[in-house]
Amino acid sequence: MINLYNLLQNNTGQSPFPWNSTRDPCSWKGVTCNVHNSAITQFSLQFPSLSNPDFLPVLCQIDTLESIDLSNNRLSSIPSGFMTGCGNVSGLRALDFRRNRLSGSLPNFDGFLTLEFLDLSHNSLSGTISLQMDGLVSLKILSLGYNQFTGSVPTHLGKSMILEQLGLCGNQFVGKIPEEIANYSKLTAIDLRVNGLFGSIPHRFRELPNLQVLILSSNSLSGGIPQFLSSFHTLWQFAANQNSFSGAIPLGLTKFLRVLDLSYNQLNGSIPSDLLSQSNLHTLDLSANSLEGSVPENISSSLVRLRLGNNRLNGTIPSSSFGTLQKLTHLELDNNSLGGSMPPELGFCKNLTLLNLAKNQLTGVLPIELGNLTKLEELKIQANNLAGEIPNEITQLQWLRKLNISWNSLNGTIPSQISRLQSLNSLDLRGNNLSGSIPLSIGNLNSLIELQLGSNKLGGEIPLMPQSLQIALNLSSNQFEGLIPETLSRLNGLEVLDLSNNRLTGKIPDSLVNMRNLAQLMLSNNMLCGLIPVFPPYVSVDTTRNTDLLDPTIPSPTQKSKKTLDVFLIVLMVAIGFSAPAAVGNFLIPYVDERSNIHGNGKLKNLVELNLYLNTLDDPISPSIANRSALTHLSLHSNQLKGSISHEVNARLPLPTNPMVAGDIVLIATMALACIRPEPKSRPMMLRLSQEFLSRRKALASPLRTVSLLQLWNRNMNYVQLLNEAVSAQV
Repeated sequence: MINLYNLLQNNTGQSPFPWNSTRDPCSWKGVTCNVHNSAITQFSLQFPSLSNPDFLPVLCQIDTLESIDLSNNRLSSIPSGFMTGCGNVSGLRALDFRRNRLSGSLPNFDGFLTLEFLDLSHNSLSGTISLQMDGLVSLKILSLGYNQFTGSVPTHLGKSMILEQLGLCGNQFVGKIPEEIANYSKLTAIDLRVNGLFGSIPHRFRELPNLQVLILSSNSLSGGIPQFLSSFHTLWQFAANQNSFSGAIPLGLTKFLRVLDLSYNQLNGSIPSDLLSQSNLHTLDLSANSLEGSVPENISSSLVRLRLGNNRLNGTIPSSSFGTLQKLTHLELDNNSLGGSMPPELGFCKNLTLLNLAKNQLTGVLPIELGNLTKLEELKIQANNLAGEIPNEITQLQWLRKLNISWNSLNGTIPSQISRLQSLNSLDLRGNNLSGSIPLSIGNLNSLIELQLGSNKLGGEIPLMPQSLQIALNLSSNQFEGLIPETLSRLNGLEVLDLSNNRLTGKIPDSLVNMRNLAQLMLSNNMLCGLIPVFPPYVSVDTTRNTDLLDPTIPSPTQKSKKTLDVFLIVLMVAIGFSAPAAVGNFLIPYVDERSNIHGNGKLKNLVELNLYLNTLDDPISPSIANRSALTHLSLHSNQLKGSISHEVNARLPLPTNPMVAGDIVLIATMALACIRPEPKSRPMMLRLSQEFLSRRKALASPLRTVSLLQLWNRNMNYVQLLNEAVSAQV
């Protein structure tokens, strides 16, 4: 124990735990002993500074060990001395190395005859898995998820036939799911999500009588959902979302299930009438399929989450069941063809935190019973045909964070008590017939970061706005009058300010140039006059169609936008390693905005970015846009577009095959995720990012198509931890 103490102290520069070498080791933190004979049985060394694995072989000299927990450290390898030494510890039952930095191939576990629990997940282990675990004759739980293993799903999982839990998720396994997995008849949980598996669900899985959890999400599996799954008395969770399953949903599938996720597949037909009625059902997600018909009337009162969005459902929202859904927290029926009115019975679902009925064909008025949903955090009813006024009862929803009722036919005024929504961070009322002035109390919404009021009939002067605004302030296409308030310059976090298409007069306040995060300023089609202030080059400014604005030295919005894009791409090119002059020399009309005739620009073969957002475009998307082979960025959001996206526009660009370019893309994506972390203090500084990019560039070991968003997020978590450790070391 003294040798181990000294090695750990040399490893970290300090003792990781308040150990005292003169005291009984059983009193040390992280050490557990047998109460009868004081033999050390468990070691738990979860300490972020442990990176040198030299202490591991010494740990195996404690021959009474039953459990070793070395998770959440920075160990990069497992020494052969540890594998040899601990393989001879006759009572060792649990080994936990999850969330370290282990790399290389999977070690051979010869001699670990009593090991029951092995967790090596969330590391960077690679290669194929063949016979490395053949010596594990007592293994019950195996977790190798979120590594970089390749090849086919291993079938040699030790000679133990008592394996209960198998976790191989988040790797790069390819091929079909092997039937041989069913040889482990004691299995209760199988997790194969986020791999490259294809084919169908093996029929031999019906031979697993104890199976409770089956997770196959985010693969390329196809075929139908097997009927035999409905006969599993023990199966309570089945997740096969983000695959290519097709056909109808089998009858009786939820007879025993508590959680069923079949979202993002190609399922068709109607929703079975018994699917939602089972008393044990907790979560049902069928979103993003091609399901038709109506929503079943009979819905279980035990249901907590119901997601049926992005299908082809029609009919009305069943009202009879909602009075009994007291446990329901999430209801998503968006992107369907549901008609009729919003049932007042929704107000009985008092535990709802998310209600999404957007992009349907709902009519009638907003029911005042919505005010009873006091736990509601998100209310999305945009793009329907709702009319009438916004009920004052909505202002009773004190936990509401997002309110989107845009693109309906609502009239009347914005409720004067809107300031009661102190948790609100996004308010979108665009595309209605709202009139009157903006309530002065709106300036008291201290959590608001996005305010969208465009395309209404609002008037009067622009009131004091919340200083918390960051994403956008959109007051365009209204009837606002008077001067642009100087107080807008206090919105230092604001990125987009759109005051276009109003009746504003006077000068553009010089103080607006001090808005340090401003990226876009839209003032077109007003009655402004005087000199245009000189904004920084990265700010896109549109002042067209005004009365008497003067400054011939300011380039047109198209030129300024082009310059902004040039600057951004030059910086990116330089960061990746291209020379700036070479990058500049390749630009030929790379940017077009809404003032350009895109249908007539058939010669713009070098068009890189097309930006048409925040307009009132309402025609279908022209397939001719796809003729621009160089086009990499197409922005059409915040319009009123109709129809579908043609397959020419939706065609996927080929991914780069150069491993170094692919590695750069993954690294940049990782950095981008780090920059949008919710906690500002956890975001890296730009100087640090540039230094890290130049020092960490390396080729990607696997094809870019195999990298999932979840893997990028895990890289981001590890990346932020590395940055924080580097900063701490400098301090």
